[in-house]
Amino acid sequence: MDTVKQIKTEDSSSSNPSDPYSSHVPIKLSHHGRYGPSELGNQIHAEKQAGKSRSLEKLHAAIREQNALDVAHILNHRIVTLRDKITINGNTALHVAVGTANNNRDFLGNMLDLAKKHNQPSLDMRNSEGSTLLHVAAIVGNTEAAKILVERNKDLLYEKDNEGQTPVNRALSNMHTDTFIYLLDHYLDTLDVEKGDLFDSSEIIVNAISSNDYESAYKMRELIRDPDTVLTAIAQNFPPNVNFFERAIMSLFSHVPIVTLQFVKAAQRKAKAYSDAIRLLCFTWDHITTSTTYNNAIFEATRQNTVEVVKEIVSQFPNAIWSINEYGHNIIQHAVINRSEKVYNLLYQMSEHKNIYRTIKDPVNNNLLHLAARLAPDNKLNPILGAALKIQRELQWFKEVESFVCPLNTIQKNSFGETPQMVFTKEHKNLLIEGEKWMKETAQSYTITATLITTIMFAAAITVPGGSKQDNGIPVFANISLFTIFAISDVISFFTSVASLLMFLSIVTDSFTEQNFLVRLPTKLIIGLFELVWNLISATYGRSMFGKKSKDPFY
Repeated sequence: MDTVKQIKTEDSSSSNPSDPYSSHVPIKLSHHGRYGPSELGNQIHAEKQAGKSRSLEKLHAAIREQNALDVAHILNHRIVTLRDKITINGNTALHVAVGTANNNRDFLGNMLDLAKKHNQPSLDMRNSEGSTLLHVAAIVGNTEAAKILVERNKDLLYEKDNEGQTPVNRALSNMHTDTFIYLLDHYLDTLDVEKGDLFDSSEIIVNAISSNDYESAYKMRELIRDPDTVLTAIAQNFPPNVNFFERAIMSLFSHVPIVTLQFVKAAQRKAKAYSDAIRLLCFTWDHITTSTTYNNAIFEATRQNTVEVVKEIVSQFPNAIWSINEYGHNIIQHAVINRSEKVYNLLYQMSEHKNIYRTIKDPVNNNLLHLAARLAPDNKLNPILGAALKIQRELQWFKEVESFVCPLNTIQKNSFGETPQMVFTKEHKNLLIEGEKWMKETAQSYTITATLITTIMFAAAITVPGGSKQDNGIPVFANISLFTIFAISDVISFFTSVASLLMFLSIVTDSFTEQNFLVRLPTKLIIGLFELVWNLISATYGRSMFGKKSKDPFY
């Protein structure tokens, strides 16, 4: 026991309070009363690791708070370094600093200077994902950090992470436009033939187009190496032009410095995106040389109803109008199948080719009307609410193409022995069943509403407000003008409710043939809804006339 006390006293007296690894180490003896070297070494190592973990946590917190003094104090103890991993994904202290110190140029600069002071190379550090400091700056959009890093080492622009992405790619994929443009400008300044091989320009331009960032895509126009891919991406993501209303808004408020008008800004951004897309489209043509280059693009543009791209291709290569896809269809046939009305309308701008399309057939003898009879793609039908209205839209398209083709085409059969009408019936069989169900359920729901309103209005019609005079039965309020208004509105509401009820009942009892979905059934539904809304307005406004204390008609 005296031996144990002596050892503990010596250990306590020899510990240095300033050394985090020399204190709080409990000394254990072996069962023979002597030191256990392996046990003692393991405990000392564990204590050192615990002390280092605490220091890393403090360093992490100091960096997130951007406290340069605390960071310097922790590093001066030389327990941890700036190259140590402090997050689970292998980020070092500098990775965290780049990711958190947005717009704090001085803090990151001080961190890099500290790394240099402690002889700890920092710019080449990577995390477990292979990201350099510049990758992190690009991912979080820290433009100021990117400027510092590029100024110190431009080679970071060409480093790739584990997924083969450069910082420029990362900035664009995360839609940090300012950071991307800065990195791109410096990338282009130092670009040469060898380094150009490290950069997949087509992929990054396509990424920009897919993100509708045509401003960035246009800045990269000189990097176009695969015009077919770029042109196809433009066709898939071509932005819409401003409509008449948006154009009028911009012309009225373009010189008014009102920052709160967000709809004006939205219209301006829309117009800018369209303008940049047109410029990029025109520039891409300088790299188009063969039909194989534009073939994919023109059919994708037709599918997306991007008439601007189709017009540009046909204007540069007139024979593109006869391009054939893998199914043996040209662009007009492709437009009919995909319900691309803008491209289809190009037919009416043709002169010599128009008559050819009236009788043209595909490899299985389908004329244009056969193709129009097919069920539309989901992306065209899904935006239309209600199966009945979808059938109406399909019938309208079928009738439009029918008015264009030769009358003989309506009875011609394809290689399967089917006329266009037979194809339409077969393709739309399930949609017709859904349309009938939707129309009946809708009409029945409104029938219940109309019945309730009719009952209420009938009771109101036979109940005179204020009662009648006992001697002659004339209403008490007969000489008041509001009573006349009430009577008229009551009559209107009653008759419109009855009319809407009858209209909805006629829908339920009607025949649900294909042709009835074109005009008859939708018209009945619209008339019934209009009458129902009108009787609600008449009933509400008429009954509110009595008991008013104000002459304001909207009181």
